[in-house]
Amino acid sequence: MTDVQLARQAWRRLEPLHGMIYFVPEAAERYAALGVEGRAGYFASRSAPFGAASAELVIASFYNFNPALVRSHLPAVWGVTTPEKMLDARLEAADAALRRAGVHEIDTLADTAELASRAAREACEHPQGRPLFAAHAALPWPSEPLPKLWHAQTLLREFRGDAHVATLLAEGVGPLDALVLHAATGQVPTVFLRFSRDWPEEEWAAAAESLRERGLMRGEELTDEGRTLRQRIEDRTDELALPAYAALSDEELARLAEQARVFGRTVVDAGLLTFSG
Repeated sequence: MTDVQLARQAWRRLEPLHGMIYFVPEAAERYAALGVEGRAGYFASRSAPFGAASAELVIASFYNFNPALVRSHLPAVWGVTTPEKMLDARLEAADAALRRAGVHEIDTLADTAELASRAAREACEHPQGRPLFAAHAALPWPSEPLPKLWHAQTLLREFRGDAHVATLLAEGVGPLDALVLHAATGQVPTVFLRFSRDWPEEEWAAAAESLRERGLMRGEELTDEGRTLRQRIEDRTDELALPAYAALSDEELARLAEQARVFGRTVVDAGLLTFSG
């Protein structure tokens, strides 16, 4: 059986490689060249694999954004540019930003790209119930190691992400509930979660009060019951992500998890995840 902890390490350590695309100026510059400004670039670029996605499709699949924010950008953005142009711009931006960080010079790049790609291709054999992942899985594979690795990690991220949404639904944790619980862990600043997802203060406060009534929070912190729920959600998400990593032997998975460390650290140290909101 695939080692759950090693699979989680491999994903988490490589995740900065994918996540940086939502912060780097290379992306904003290329989207702006297409006439797409601000947060419209995020929604258009991430949903572009669907085609000209509706606001409703993005609200459903992205899960925790204020629907009013999504509707303020979609479908209007598709009158400005096309999904194909956004996808090209996003891949170009990812390659440029990672090169700026020096990721292309890491000596294990080719091997790490191959291992992550094998896992991502295995994930492509299990698209059922994972719509955002499935849309990304239909995109063409880059041939060069750097964009290939970025694409592979993007697939693995969306594969896991769709499983996470399914788990939240099964546990009765709504979109705003999930954000408030996440903020209560202290792992991500509340100001970032509120700003990026654009929920009004009164709705955030109401969700927090509801979670307190359910015994999941006390004040602004999680109760034991809340921590148990969060851990159960994370554990189940990890389990649902395992089919991808089953493509690798124990030795290969351990190697991917170890090599992933330097890639994630390089991205973080280069400031590619800096939030400027």
